[in-house]
Amino acid sequence: MKRKFGDRANWRRISRRRFACRYVESEKFTGYITLYTIYNLKEPLWKHYGTHTYRIADKGYSWLQYFPKNSHYIVTAMFDEKQEIIQWYIDTCKTQGVTEQGVPWFDDLYLDIVVLRNGEVFLLDEDELEEALARGVITKEDYMLATTTAREVLHAINAHTFPYFLMSLDHRKRLFENGDFRRKT
Repeated sequence: MKRKFGDRANWRRISRRRFACRYVESEKFTGYITLYTIYNLKEPLWKHYGTHTYRIADKGYSWLQYFPKNSHYIVTAMFDEKQEIIQWYIDTCKTQGVTEQGVPWFDDLYLDIVVLRNGEVFLLDEDELEEALARGVITKEDYMLATTTAREVLHAINAHTFPYFLMSLDHRKRLFENGDFRRKT
């Protein structure tokens, strides 16, 4: 299982970035929200989903990430240089926390969901989850947690009750563009 950090400090592709983090408590969301803005990088990052190819990291791109309190998933809304949504990426996770420096982290459980801006939904890395179980990297309970979490998120997406799509569009403008977000490293 791999621990992933919101500030992506070890991401070698990026040579200049800005990371901001804020804890939010509201009726709609409680947890950490981070914004990772890319200013310079070695080369863009492209991803393929079905018949589509998307650039998800380049100069001027930003990733708005949600770490919902007491949840087993993390949501990343990826925006291009025009601040238009590219995709939402949902990681299943075993646990999440915050470093002493105030950087949110999560222990990735391999299974991911991608929702493209056109509404297409993809469940990813089922093979990685199966392999992790077979190699003993995760327990049967971890496996069940990942599959149950993914099933619940997919159900919420299909029922149009997954709140992060509209929330991320609103937060990207309101919390970040208006300077209401505190910068960290």
